[in-house]
Amino acid sequence: MKKNYLKMAAYALLVSLSMVSCSDDDDPVVNPEPKPEQEDLVLTGELTEDKVLEKGKSYSLSGGFHVKPGATLTIEPGVNIVAVDDDKVDYILVEQGAKINAQGTADSPIVMTSERKEAGAWGGLHLCGKAPINIEGGTAKSEIGDAIYGGQDEADNSGVLEYIRLEYTGYAFDEEHEANGVTFYGVGNGTKVDHLQAYHGSDDGFEWFGGTVNVSHMVATNCSDDSFDWTQGWRGKGQFMVAYQAEESTLGYDCDCLMECDNLDKNFAATPVSAPVLANLTLVGNNSEANKRGIRLRAGTQVKLYNVLVSGKSNGLTVETEETEKALADGKSVLENILLANDFSSKEGIYTLDMFTAAGNQAKATFSLEDKVYGTLADGTDMTTVDSFFAQANYKGAISKDNDWMAGWTK
Repeated sequence: MKKNYLKMAAYALLVSLSMVSCSDDDDPVVNPEPKPEQEDLVLTGELTEDKVLEKGKSYSLSGGFHVKPGATLTIEPGVNIVAVDDDKVDYILVEQGAKINAQGTADSPIVMTSERKEAGAWGGLHLCGKAPINIEGGTAKSEIGDAIYGGQDEADNSGVLEYIRLEYTGYAFDEEHEANGVTFYGVGNGTKVDHLQAYHGSDDGFEWFGGTVNVSHMVATNCSDDSFDWTQGWRGKGQFMVAYQAEESTLGYDCDCLMECDNLDKNFAATPVSAPVLANLTLVGNNSEANKRGIRLRAGTQVKLYNVLVSGKSNGLTVETEETEKALADGKSVLENILLANDFSSKEGIYTLDMFTAAGNQAKATFSLEDKVYGTLADGTDMTTVDSFFAQANYKGAISKDNDWMAGWTK
């Protein structure tokens, strides 16, 4: 009886093994559940606790991804974030009280891009801070993501952005709302921003809605609206900024201003008044017949602008509105060591061409650039005498071949 029992058990085991080892090609295939690691590679919804995007990995962006107050999104060098080509609006938004710590390197930049390789494919990066803006009431909501921004903390810190390339941004929500490459909403000067490129975007490359954030080494390439745009009282500083626009026949779309600069469109005298201090810019337009303005100062903005080369726009620099032109004439605003390959114009006639040229500036100047944007000219303002933020760069223009700070991380 015992032997028969053993024989029966052995037979059952053989049958069981046979059933496991043999299969039919027509058997239904059951897909395994996604591994936690795979789920972790998709950015979507709300981030309510700290998260690290790890070096060497690629992450998908599906819909809006909001970093909520108290959370920090850390992005390591070499990370790729790819917006999914679906019916969702893909964007990253860092809310007030949250932080982003995105530090790439020249050799290993962070790349934010899209499956669809064309301008307007996704919604870009948005930071909302607590620094002052000049909207009535002192706060407002972001155009994308409906998040609060503004406040009274000039030193507010939204984190670090370094060596990041943002490609194919500018998703159009409607005729009034398009996303930029990076949008700074009331961002404070505790935030560190340098070495960013907005590449082939629809709408602006970089836009500031108030705030006090400082920036350096910024590149806007082939953005369909303005390369750099500010409003609502931005009062930060910036150095080494490059804008380039290819021609419409090459891009399939036209580009607007190289810089469009406002205080507030509904109240030119609103305070705090937009008054950034910028130095060492190279701005190259696409010779558009429809969009002829290079730098457009208007709507009450003030500015201190030094060591600038502007070409490729028939109106290299235009000044408009009484408040903006009076600030220039009175010395509250400064234009110094600016060379325009084409014309200067004053809409109100308060700040004139004679005033412009008396400050070391020149319209219809002759200068050449190598490979579209490279080249500097001597005898610029020594910016270290202006503010401690600025590096010594007493030359006109942003970049030269022998000091190519765009190498390795830009397109």
